[in-house]
Amino acid sequence: MIETRGLTHRYGDADATAVRDVSLAIPDGEFLVLAGANGSGKSTLVRHFNGLLTPDEGDVEVDGTPVGDDLVAARTRVGMVFQEPRDCFVAATVARDVAFGPENLGLARTEIDRRVADALAAVGLADRGDERIDRLSGGEQERVAIAGALAMEPGHLVLDEPFAGLDEPARESVVAHLRALHREGTGVVLVTHDLRDVLDPADRLVVLADGEVAVDAPPTEAVERLDGLAVRRPD
Repeated sequence: MIETRGLTHRYGDADATAVRDVSLAIPDGEFLVLAGANGSGKSTLVRHFNGLLTPDEGDVEVDGTPVGDDLVAARTRVGMVFQEPRDCFVAATVARDVAFGPENLGLARTEIDRRVADALAAVGLADRGDERIDRLSGGEQERVAIAGALAMEPGHLVLDEPFAGLDEPARESVVAHLRALHREGTGVVLVTHDLRDVLDPADRLVVLADGEVAVDAPPTEAVERLDGLAVRRPD
């Protein structure tokens, strides 16, 4: 469970409030779509889930423990994939990059190898471990980034605008793999302003506007309440 209570975050002066009084509970295994216009506070909010940001007011807990009390546990339980994964790669080849997180946990080599193999298989890259990342397509790089997060064996996988710069086939591939991960029990928090193709697997849609929760409902109900909110509706 990821839970925020009264979370408020400001940048710079007190008037620059990015997220205001947000309270959310995200159960294990839920597929949550977090939508909103650029600047609505989506990315700021999810960066509190594993302690990349600290709230000015309110608190955040993962599995009942305040994030600030155990950052390692929070970052193990909540895997994060950023909008530009190519900026986050730390190794030249696929398998070595995916192994980076488990290696930092000090795991045995056999356990690291198992996690890398399982993560690559989960995103359809089981036979691509020796390939150079810079020779992969954008969609394949996104899948490597997802594998890197999965190798930490998180309970929740948070993806911040994972479709930016992807063509339609790559987008469809990433969505298909997220659906498969969700079916296998991984919780997914998908941050996006574009609701095409993502509501069918979703359990819930939350929309932020000006840093506040404007909609929080099952997808079929939520799509009827999107008027005036700058998100791309599903086709």
